[in-house]
Amino acid sequence: MKKLLKNAQIINEGSLVAADVIIQGDRILKVAKLIDDSEAEVIDLRGKFLMPGVIDDQVHFREPGLTHKGRIYTEAKAAVAGGITSFMEMPNTKPQALSQALLEDKYLIGAKDSLANYSFFMGASNENLEEVLKTNPKHVAGVKIFMGSSTGNMLVDDKQVLNDIFSKCDMLIAVHCEDEETVRKNSAQLKAEYGEELPLRFHPVIRSEEACYKSSSMAVELAKKHGTRLHVLHISTDKETNLFRNDIPLNQKRITAEACIHHLWFDESSYDQKGTLIKWNPAVKSLKDKEGVWKALLDNRIDVIATDHAPHTIDEKNNTYFEAPSGGPLVQHALVAMLEFYHQGKVSLEWIVEKMCHAPATCFQVKERGFIREGYYADLVVVDLDKPWVVAKDNILYHCGWSPFEGETFKSSIVKTFINGNLVYDGGVFDESHRGMRLEFERHV
Repeated sequence: MKKLLKNAQIINEGSLVAADVIIQGDRILKVAKLIDDSEAEVIDLRGKFLMPGVIDDQVHFREPGLTHKGRIYTEAKAAVAGGITSFMEMPNTKPQALSQALLEDKYLIGAKDSLANYSFFMGASNENLEEVLKTNPKHVAGVKIFMGSSTGNMLVDDKQVLNDIFSKCDMLIAVHCEDEETVRKNSAQLKAEYGEELPLRFHPVIRSEEACYKSSSMAVELAKKHGTRLHVLHISTDKETNLFRNDIPLNQKRITAEACIHHLWFDESSYDQKGTLIKWNPAVKSLKDKEGVWKALLDNRIDVIATDHAPHTIDEKNNTYFEAPSGGPLVQHALVAMLEFYHQGKVSLEWIVEKMCHAPATCFQVKERGFIREGYYADLVVVDLDKPWVVAKDNILYHCGWSPFEGETFKSSIVKTFINGNLVYDGGVFDESHRGMRLEFERHV
């Protein structure tokens, strides 16, 4: 049966307009000022805002092998409740997705369990170049290189291997950039001085601006040398933002960059209150760095906003500095967090949709998603900008059961999420009879 979304305020492609949308099957059939269809189920969105589903280009859903932290089912469900309709998941699971067979195993889990649309990155190591080069650009989000170790050590530090991947890989390469030698040196110095009880405020000293810039500048240099399609993940320093350009359209850029929610919301003054709950790699850094990342987003040197959702159990997090893992859960709260900046007058609704929906679709060349267009998949989110709620244990959907936003009051609520035309989330209630689809990418092989 067709669905007719009436009286919506549609946020799409730089404009805010009152219009109706009709969905047929998994597609948007028509967008117009006024639509009447006696055969359609009518859903009245008066007073609400309709936007494309968020596309999150960086998540860690922990399956297979780390399912005590999270599962594709649980984390995708939380994402849907947060208005994320498509995600791209990273390869540092157990086993790590370092072969085409292991990568396809993850797609099988996604097809069986994910309420949201899904894609998975192929992982690179110092030893698997042959497998990396088999990756199909039309069916896989990209190749992920850890140019700094993180949860699940997949560090690629062999310069010849890096040169080979950048020169031979014909698809998007996404990189985590922190120079491992610098991090290890800083860590050893501070551990010698403070021991295991190192205060959290030293995390951005260990994972420093120098460590980030040394690695990201090397990645950019390699990409320029070889004409590589490079995407630099989770920029955390003001200095790094100067590596990126804003004088060409996004769809023509060969080098793009991403910012994450935690680097836009928190800064080093938050460590005293939040402790290990905001221990991420790269680290949350100074107020100057946060402001620099914001400035680069606003002037389009940084293109995309993502989450780097990376859950751990609260027992794992409640530990000393060197024992507590880095990462935290964010997908359920990412969009409402960004809407807080709209309420503060910092950004527009159109800008949020550009950075969280349109730009990821353009950046990754996602096929027929990320925009409200006739013929596109009906991935849609309904937002109530005047429905405040408080993040609490009883409404957190992450498998790990905690959030760095616990106790925060958000002014906006996600009230409905449509995925491929199906109303999967409606006012706190899930329809789990549907599953998301594997993302496709409009790239030349």
